[in-house]
Amino acid sequence: MTSTLVRRHRPRPSSSWTRDAHARTRDWAEIQERMLVPLYEAVYERLDVGAETHLLGLGCGSGLALLMAAARGATVCGVDTDEPRLDLARERLTAPRTPGGHGGHGRPGRSARLGPGGPESPCVQEAAADAAFTVVTAFEPLSALDAGGSGAAVSAAASTLAAAAARTERGGAVVLAGWGPPERCATSGVLRVGARLADPMYSPGERREEPTPARWRLCGRDDLEELAVRAGLRPDGSGRVACPFGYADMDSAVRGLLSTGLFDAAERATDPTQVRKEITEALHPHRRADGTVWMPNVFRYLICRV
Repeated sequence: MTSTLVRRHRPRPSSSWTRDAHARTRDWAEIQERMLVPLYEAVYERLDVGAETHLLGLGCGSGLALLMAAARGATVCGVDTDEPRLDLARERLTAPRTPGGHGGHGRPGRSARLGPGGPESPCVQEAAADAAFTVVTAFEPLSALDAGGSGAAVSAAASTLAAAAARTERGGAVVLAGWGPPERCATSGVLRVGARLADPMYSPGERREEPTPARWRLCGRDDLEELAVRAGLRPDGSGRVACPFGYADMDSAVRGLLSTGLFDAAERATDPTQVRKEITEALHPHRRADGTVWMPNVFRYLICRV
């Protein structure tokens, strides 16, 4: 899952890639995004997110986490660098209000501010002008940043968090998330396929000054804490949440994993057919007798205070 804080995209000129990108956006929203619902729920419950919460979602994607916060009564604002995902978030969160004060399909009636970019986005500035944020979330797992390293991506991530914290009330919460221990994340073996195909000389444990965009990396035990400190935040508790990846069939599993963006570098280095084939092979040990695919995972979150 590509980092929420630093996303670098290499545009592909062909119209076929454009169509493929939109299909993957739908795959993300319809297949993959829900895998992190237990993480969202655990954090919202722990922080008592509700009517008094003014929440900023960094890398809000297609808006499921924001929608869940809004359903609890929170006022939400979200930013993302992925325009197709952001368009889906707008569809979910800006439906017209009904006379009863609610949007279509049971959506809360409070309007959501959404925009491209990061904490400097005009929508963030407008939302912060109304009231300082009380909660900031960066839910996309930060392992892709090689957090804890000293590269430009980590510095940029720390700067983004610091900018968001500057618009958060004193004592407010900033939440970071990352993959849990590799031995407790069945998906880690599949994600290593992308790293190997993107760079056959790459070692999953190595740290580089300039990490390749959207490549999955092992997340160290203290990486989230180190990133928080670099951003000027004070760690104030953490937790682990089981987030199994479950798919109806092998095709759904492959499509869902490809939608994360973590295999983009592999596709550039080889070709989509080869990547899909190797992902399928890596998934076979996780295929059950009924054809479903099931991979237990543990994610970790860190709560920081401004």
